[in-house]
Amino acid sequence: MTDQPVHQPRLKKEPYEKELLRLQAELVRLQAWVRAEGVRLVVLFEGRDAAGKGGVIRRVTEYLNPRFARIAALPAPTERQRGQWYFQRYVEQLPAAGEIVLFDRSWYNRAGVERVMGFCTDEEYWQFLHQCPTFERMLIEAGILVRKYWFSVSDTEQERRFRARLNDPMRRWKLSPMDTESITRWEDYSRAKDEMFIHTDLPESPWHVVESDDKRRARINMIAHLLSTVGYQDVAVPPVDLPPRPPSKGYQRPPRDLQKYVPDHAAELREPENHRKKPAAHRKK
Repeated sequence: MTDQPVHQPRLKKEPYEKELLRLQAELVRLQAWVRAEGVRLVVLFEGRDAAGKGGVIRRVTEYLNPRFARIAALPAPTERQRGQWYFQRYVEQLPAAGEIVLFDRSWYNRAGVERVMGFCTDEEYWQFLHQCPTFERMLIEAGILVRKYWFSVSDTEQERRFRARLNDPMRRWKLSPMDTESITRWEDYSRAKDEMFIHTDLPESPWHVVESDDKRRARINMIAHLLSTVGYQDVAVPPVDLPPRPPSKGYQRPPRDLQKYVPDHAAELREPENHRKKPAAHRKK
């Protein structure tokens, strides 16, 4: 079985932006409930390189309070971490009461890139598949809400996104040697994903697949699904009144020349010729 999503038409911009804003407002309500009830929510974002995980995470967190909604995107383990229990450095990232943690890749690295690229031994790999269900059941039994999403992208769309990054200096940093290696190892990653699902698609912690060839559709579908799986409720927010500004007590601001101001670079900008308003005498009636 290869990881080939079903073709879907591209979601138009206007309905996408309208629905995204509505869903983001619901995420704010969700976070207020998480804070008030002391809930711990973990969301895992997994999938192939260039599947759109980062874009979804940015939309999820855009309006959330960053003090209580964290993104965990861990680098390669240090020498010391490689000598620890495999799950240990991920445990350190788990949420406290009232927090949401979004894992931009997670402990499932072992079942994916580490397996395919040979960064772990066969023994370590099979030990992970054996321990992972127990680990996640422990999290759930401790009261942590766990949601797992796999972003599925076709080989043609993945390659198109890679080429777009290659030709864009603003996004070229996203294209790593590991990304390019994934092109030649497409079927290896497919087999690894299938094996991972066999062992870790649990009734209490299932995988939810997000078709992501259309990024807009993927963002809407994922956020809507996440909201539907959490029984959050409206939380009463205490009203905030702005007090009247008290009268001045004689404070005077220091002279401007005593401070170093940022140069007004914006003053040098000019509106493009085709955007300037035409003189009144030449305007069409």
